Amino acid sequence: MKSLKRIATLAAIAAGCLGLAALPAQAQSGPIRIGSTLALTGPLSATALVHKLVGEIYVEDLNSRGGLLGRKVEWTVKDDQSKPEVARTLYEQLVTSDKVDLLMGPYATGAILSAMGVAQRYNKILIHHTMGIPSLAKYDMHFPAWSLGPDPGTTVPNTLFDALAALPKPPKTVAIVTSKFPSLHFLSLGAREVAKKRGLQEVLFLEWEFGNRDFGPIAARVKDAKPDLVFVGDIGLEGNMLLEAMKKIDYEPPLHFHLYPAPGPMATAPETKNALSVTIFEEHAPYTNNPVAAKFVATYNARAKAAGFPYTKVEVQAAASFTAWQLLEAAVVATKSLDDRKLADWLKANQVPTIQGTLRFDKGNNFGDDLMRIKQVQNGNWVTVWPKAWAAPGATIKTQ
Repeated sequence: MKSLKRIATLAAIAAGCLGLAALPAQAQSGPIRIGSTLALTGPLSATALVHKLVGEIYVEDLNSRGGLLGRKVEWTVKDDQSKPEVARTLYEQLVTSDKVDLLMGPYATGAILSAMGVAQRYNKILIHHTMGIPSLAKYDMHFPAWSLGPDPGTTVPNTLFDALAALPKPPKTVAIVTSKFPSLHFLSLGAREVAKKRGLQEVLFLEWEFGNRDFGPIAARVKDAKPDLVFVGDIGLEGNMLLEAMKKIDYEPPLHFHLYPAPGPMATAPETKNALSVTIFEEHAPYTNNPVAAKFVATYNARAKAAGFPYTKVEVQAAASFTAWQLLEAAVVATKSLDDRKLADWLKANQVPTIQGTLRFDKGNNFGDDLMRIKQVQNGNWVTVWPKAWAAPGATIKTQ
């Protein structure tokens, strides 16, 4: 009897094992878990919420197509409060406590650098979307979707000044005012040097601490300087606050350029008319000729409207975030692996088509080409105005 019971028990175990073997791969291994932080609160939240929505859209679409490697994808997002030191702690938690399979970068350079340090400690690949200082990204398994090129301190200002040089009356004087936020400060210092080399006279240079909310004194100094162009190293709502302060003293700059404004507030406020900025994608042809981009635009429009966003169109921030997810999917699908080193090696060796163009990672610190273009607020919308090949149909730079 004991022998019969033992045989029956072994048979039951074997049957159970056979049953497990018959289950799909997803049930055996569970979902693929991707971990991130975003600035869901704090001064960067207005833009980070765009990145959160894009990630949700991408993961939902990915799962509707079968996920990755036959497994569903789960995205864990934690609030880093716009603080790089909090981002560092949370990425440690994602790797050690939450044991996520892969990492996706946070929003903004400071937080990305913090996440990169954690990724390097644990040999994890880090794909990210808004890193602004390539020279600081020393880790060989980081990959930027923000296609600034390896020397944006030179190339980005030159793109802007090339666009303005095509005006009937190009600016001759410039005021450069900037936050001390790392990437903004870096690019603004680069703009000083480029402007000098191109013969523009600098009539004012001012800095403010990140988190500043009193822009009245800065607005007054800009008005007194009477520049043809105001180059603003701003992020999030800083540009809006500066323009509001200018409006209070009855001053409207002839031309004003903003590095990383919150897309919705900068596009829709009345005082932001004709604001210039950088872009990699806007919601118009020729970008939307890409069928993947067109599908994303339709989905984002509806979801952003439902979420109550002030600007519901896809622009540079949303596009950079979408591109980062495209890079991750491309690497996993091509390698059929979640091995961080295999994914990194594949990205270094291959070019990836995305909604902003083809990206590669074989130049300085894994930054490929500078794909930055210039856009402008026109009639409450962002439109690309330079170079002409990427401009919205009929769009040119407007001045006062």
